[in-house]
Amino acid sequence: MFNQLKGLWRAWLTATMLMTAGALGGCGSSDAATSATVVLVHGAWADGSSWATIVSLLQQHGVNVVAVQLPRTSLADDASVVTQAIDAQSGPVILVGHSYGGAVITQAGIDPKVAALVYVSAFAPGNGESINDITAPFPTPAWEANGLIVNSAGFLTLTHDTFLNSFAPDVPKATAAVLAVSQGPLFSHCLEDKVSIAAWKTKPSWWVYGDQDQIIPPQFQQLEAKTINATLTVIPGASHVALISQPNAVANVILSALSKTGNL
Repeated sequence: MFNQLKGLWRAWLTATMLMTAGALGGCGSSDAATSATVVLVHGAWADGSSWATIVSLLQQHGVNVVAVQLPRTSLADDASVVTQAIDAQSGPVILVGHSYGGAVITQAGIDPKVAALVYVSAFAPGNGESINDITAPFPTPAWEANGLIVNSAGFLTLTHDTFLNSFAPDVPKATAAVLAVSQGPLFSHCLEDKVSIAAWKTKPSWWVYGDQDQIIPPQFQQLEAKTINATLTVIPGASHVALISQPNAVANVILSALSKTGNL
């Protein structure tokens, strides 16, 4: 019996290795991969899996990709996680940040390895600024009035209705419902933490957002993109989570940043 099991194990292992080799071959070998790595940084109320389709699309172009998992306990903590991901790469890095992740890449992007920044429906504070600082002069978005839940430890989550109807209204309801119950809470003080030196002041930047974004108003994002001199792309009909609902459009912006910086 042991020998039979051993034989079955070897057969399964061989088949698995062949299937893995075939799958990797379909996505491009390591020889074909770009020298740069794209580090994807999720926002509040999400995690690294929010980039799943983007990862697949980039890998199909032979791009090295890393999707980080933020603790969302402070801007410094989150930037440290991204810095660790940057340090682990041997070549240049393109940082991509969604929503709150935009503040994180603004802080972590000063690393010399970072060749460019890509903001996806995001925030880009300047030197000594927080997300609360840059949003203070503007009207409070309608969703904030009854859309946030604050727990006893000061962590924020979105109500189920706000997640489905404002955060991800263009995502299939069944998918959005799963995302809503698995959302990662954000420590409220993260919105008050200030960027020390804004990377966009010295790094080329790209910006992409949906014109139906209900979380960060499109007009505000237009101003942000202009302020940081970013190359701007607007996705018609897309919500705050264009990375999920319109992944091809977002991936194309990332590929453009790679190409324009000589890394594709």
